[in-house]
Amino acid sequence: MEELKKQKLILLPTIMGVCLIISATIWATAYYNKDSSNSLSVTGSASKEVVSDSAKFSGNFSRIAKVSALKSGYDQMTADLNIVKNFLKTQGIDDKDITISTVSMNENYKYDNNNQTEKEYTLNQQVEVASSDINKITSLAQKTQDLINKGVIFSTNAVEYYYTKLPDLRVSLLSDAIKDAKARAEKMAESTGKKVGDLKSAASGVVQVLPSNSLEVSDYGTYDTSKINKNVMVTVRAAFGLR
Repeated sequence: MEELKKQKLILLPTIMGVCLIISATIWATAYYNKDSSNSLSVTGSASKEVVSDSAKFSGNFSRIAKVSALKSGYDQMTADLNIVKNFLKTQGIDDKDITISTVSMNENYKYDNNNQTEKEYTLNQQVEVASSDINKITSLAQKTQDLINKGVIFSTNAVEYYYTKLPDLRVSLLSDAIKDAKARAEKMAESTGKKVGDLKSAASGVVQVLPSNSLEVSDYGTYDTSKINKNVMVTVRAAFGLR
């Protein structure tokens, strides 16, 4: 009997935690709040599947040079940059879509057998390509091995996908979210014998831009850039009068 009590005490926090997680992932909630103003407060939501219309590819290349060979190091960086530019050109990337940073230089320390320090530097340069041609950017990121084969020490970041019409879509979804909130309010009011009146107030929540079929929402909003297909969701908290 004592062992059974212990098992219940262990399982109870787990069950409560699962319930909290399920509650947190519900996209649209509604609650009744009948106060002195005789109103009903409801949270409605609206969402839409979209396809990214812009993508960004970024990477960097580097060289290590001793303090006595900095000029040679910079010459190597210039040669690498020309190789990178030619590579981007062969991939059909327009110059206007390319952003190249200046060379940055970070000091390193190398210890020899006598515990002496010898200054050397890491030279680094960033390259960024942004385009509305999603397929071209995706293909570009998959072919950077060509740069490695040509001797360029090149590393890439994950391609980032964006939906540029988000501000306009947000306005449209807010309107739909208010309609959803009113429909929920009407269903809830039925049990009270009252009818929903005019909208008294409304406050929009954060925007969630999620990968399709994802429920990983955040209280502060989220913007996923890892997937081409996205689900955009907004919530609105609305108060309706009752009559």
